[in-house]
Amino acid sequence: MVNEEKLKILMVEYSEEDAERVSNMLVQGGFQSDCLRVSTAIALHDALLIRNWDVILSDYDLPQLNAQDVLQAIREQNLDIPLIIVSSHVGEEAAEHIMALGAYDFVTKRNLARLVPAIRRSLHEVENYQRFITIQNALQKSETLFQAITSNLPGVVFQFLLTAKNQIGFPYVSDASETLLGLLPKKLMDNPRLFPALILPDDRESYHQLMMRSAEQLATWNWEGCIQVKGDTDIKWISLRATPRKMTDGATIWDGIMINITRNKLTEREIARSREQLAELSSYLQKVKEQERARIAREIHDDIGGTLTAIKCELFPCMDTTLRKPEFYQQKAKSIECLVDRVIDSTRRISLDLRPGILDCGIVAAVQWQAKEFSDRTGIACKVSCGNEEIPLDSDLAVAIFRVFQETLTNISKHAHASHVQVKLVELDKLILLEIIDNGCGIASVDMEKQDSFGIRGMRERCQQLKGSFHISGDPKKGTKVTILIPTGNLEQQTGYVVGLESKLKKTTI
Repeated sequence: MVNEEKLKILMVEYSEEDAERVSNMLVQGGFQSDCLRVSTAIALHDALLIRNWDVILSDYDLPQLNAQDVLQAIREQNLDIPLIIVSSHVGEEAAEHIMALGAYDFVTKRNLARLVPAIRRSLHEVENYQRFITIQNALQKSETLFQAITSNLPGVVFQFLLTAKNQIGFPYVSDASETLLGLLPKKLMDNPRLFPALILPDDRESYHQLMMRSAEQLATWNWEGCIQVKGDTDIKWISLRATPRKMTDGATIWDGIMINITRNKLTEREIARSREQLAELSSYLQKVKEQERARIAREIHDDIGGTLTAIKCELFPCMDTTLRKPEFYQQKAKSIECLVDRVIDSTRRISLDLRPGILDCGIVAAVQWQAKEFSDRTGIACKVSCGNEEIPLDSDLAVAIFRVFQETLTNISKHAHASHVQVKLVELDKLILLEIIDNGCGIASVDMEKQDSFGIRGMRERCQQLKGSFHISGDPKKGTKVTILIPTGNLEQQTGYVVGLESKLKKTTI
């Protein structure tokens, strides 16, 4: 509040004698005033510019200036100074008029005893008004900030009310409700039961139970469930989190937020599905590994072991002291030589199954050799087209590409009923492209999505481990096309290029 001991008062008064009477009355009322008297419009204008006045005391009608002119001057300079009319020539109607225009009070010169209380009241009104303006500005800033925050949040900010009679309401809903819930904020606030109606039947019970438990225990209300917006075919997962507080009338009100977690839920499901597939694939690979070990052990035991036993049997008669003709030993030597050749052939065959030695000659030679072996074994023509005679690759990468090629040819021989296979192996800017196209019956989407399609799943996993991509497509009239892209250089730098090139390759037809 303004210091009452040092009031700065501007007097709009023609009579110096009346001004002196007013000053004396202020002193008697406890004020030490710093007064300036003006009587013209120019003087008033200059006075308003040079100082900040606490109060203006003005006569109603001066020869060159009246109270309305004073009010106009105050408004033009956008000042908030209380104006009190001190006059003796004004009727009741004129006083009401000037008060309506903005004057704070009206005091007659015959009754100056009212002046000091009028000044005190006016100063209090100004102080209260300024405090009100300050609070209003702060509230406006707070409201603007709140609206800016809620409009940029990835969800619906809301207040939810549950009365003592279990009636529900939404006192506040942010604008995001139209995007998330398909409901305008006003519509939802007017009809709060529209929200529970969006919840799928399987989730409504948990929604109600958790709400009531939160109200009873005043604990945070956490709920996740599915909703379906009217006219929308997609189902949305939403997460609701709100903090309750009890009102004096027994009602419970929550402040909270709802966000769309559909993408997170789909990702979680995809991760869970991938883990299940990975576990199945791992189990399958372990089974295949054990079967392969059993096969190798059986071949070593039955083939190599049997042949070595036969060699031992051939050698046994030669180790006694019985004298025999030279022809006997020559016959035994020839028999042992044949058995040794058989062991060598078996060893080479088993070794070739484990890792073809042709890989030491490069991936191009290995693919060409495997294609020829496939043609000789199945009678299916297999033509290989390579961009380079040699493509230098890391050993592990070459083995991976070769195994994918082998698995693809195996699937063709089992399922495709093809008569011709076209193979393309090229290097594209630090990327290896392997493309296998057959003219068979074509793989169907249902076959690719089978849970027991471990061959396709294994090829895809092998490519993904190498930061590459695997794509397979089929057409009943044109056959099947398998495309793999694997980077040969810096994997992190090549990943983006792989994705872009893969999208282009997917658009091509067989």
